[in-house]
Amino acid sequence: MATDFVARGQDLELVGIRKEFPGFTAIENLDLKIPAGEFFALLGPSGCGKTTTLRIVAGLEEPTSGRVLIGGKDVTATKPHERPVNTVFQNYALFPHMTILENVAFGLRQRKVAEPLKKATESLALVELEHLAQRKPQQLSGGQQQRVALARALVNRPALLLLDEPLGALDLKLRRQMQVELKAIQMEVGLTFLHVTHDQEEAMDMADTVAVMNRGQIEQMGAPEALYDRPKTAFVARFLGQSNIFVGEVVEENSNTISISCNGQRIAAPKARSEKHSGKVALGVRPEKATFHEEKPDLNSDHNLVGPGEIIDIRFTGVSNQYLIDVPGFGDITVFAQNVGKSPVVELGAHVWVSWKVEHAFGLSDLPLKADNDEE
Repeated sequence: MATDFVARGQDLELVGIRKEFPGFTAIENLDLKIPAGEFFALLGPSGCGKTTTLRIVAGLEEPTSGRVLIGGKDVTATKPHERPVNTVFQNYALFPHMTILENVAFGLRQRKVAEPLKKATESLALVELEHLAQRKPQQLSGGQQQRVALARALVNRPALLLLDEPLGALDLKLRRQMQVELKAIQMEVGLTFLHVTHDQEEAMDMADTVAVMNRGQIEQMGAPEALYDRPKTAFVARFLGQSNIFVGEVVEENSNTISISCNGQRIAAPKARSEKHSGKVALGVRPEKATFHEEKPDLNSDHNLVGPGEIIDIRFTGVSNQYLIDVPGFGDITVFAQNVGKSPVVELGAHVWVSWKVEHAFGLSDLPLKADNDEE
């Protein structure tokens, strides 16, 4: 990706952002700081406030209260076209009657920037499409059109690039390819990227930092690996991947672990990986950290063990088999078994025991609305 492109990202800070619409509050007292040059993902379900947040940063919505700062400068009252920001939308919005080169140069010409075609060519080189400069948008694939939209945004040398579900219209294979390319481009040009998405894998694949948003607030923020390995709320545990969650009263606590009682059996988690150490607590484990056994195993205290249960569903996903195991008193427990050529049990109706290492468990700060082991 050799190019003369030079850009520099700036940090973004949101201070006390609140956005009210008639009848509901979309964002409630949001504080957020994104360092310059970082690839930051705002992740959450539809209606959580993430797109509204992006539109406030772009200047397309005015906050009810709070401030937006880019590079330390307050731009809250600044018009969209006066902000050092560009946005790439899911809808590429390319001009069909213009060539690719003309599409990328359009904004430069509107602002009477010198050498618009030279700068547009440089930007196309950045996304490796300079050889298609004279084609029309309809002659390009969806992935190529997405890269043109990216080149058009980058050509303006923004300090901050906003990505609003930019890969949502692409098929799975192309989306994965574009994820790699987007990250590579971001690292090369050094811009600050704010990526809004509801796709958990997309956020974890590309972002340096992920903020999980729910009901207008950030539930948890951190490196993708940290959020996945150590979710702190039931929402994050279930939205970012899958989790088995068990609820019970804490019956034992020592310097290293806490234990809860579920259906007369004990489940333990490291104290350092638990948000609460007393009262009614929710403990969880990721499905790929669990395994199952056809016979009750003889395990020591560094493992949790529940069962027996019945395998009620098996799904082949390519890289793994996903087993759903109905354990009386615990509800359905999901176990992922990596596809290494032979699965431990393949038949529905088999009775098995489920185990996982205590060190892989985590304790949440809240209780799920409906726990896996809650009785109806």
